[in-house]
Amino acid sequence: MNTKVRPTRLTAADPQALLRAWLPFRQLIGVMSVRSDEDYRLARANIDALVDEIGEDESHPLAELLDLLATQAEAWEASGPQLPRGGPREVLRFLMAQHGLRQEDLGDCAPQSRISEILNGRRAISKNVAKALSRRFAVPAEVFI
Repeated sequence: MNTKVRPTRLTAADPQALLRAWLPFRQLIGVMSVRSDEDYRLARANIDALVDEIGEDESHPLAELLDLLATQAEAWEASGPQLPRGGPREVLRFLMAQHGLRQEDLGDCAPQSRISEILNGRRAISKNVAKALSRRFAVPAEVFI
């Protein structure tokens, strides 16, 4: 019994066929290369949605897309400002100073009173606020927890 498998001949894909498939996909996903804070925020939103869908299933058809987006996001994170060593409060203070923001400027993340309590050490950063700050500053949410 001959079980030898013949290698298939590799050929390049038709560029026009790729274009017809790529444009709707690109429009749906919104970002494939992370080159700005906005790209990063969109990539992170897609990563979060994909992780929710895929979980730990590495054989899931979308796992390769998750890997691609995660690689792009990690490269962007590595190119960003070096965060100070310290607790979440210090990281938040640093990022606010870097971006010239005041407490009331973070209303998209949490009410000003909550930001004040966080910065004054009277409140820890919740997971939801950490996620919002992560999107706002394009850094991993873990730096706030």
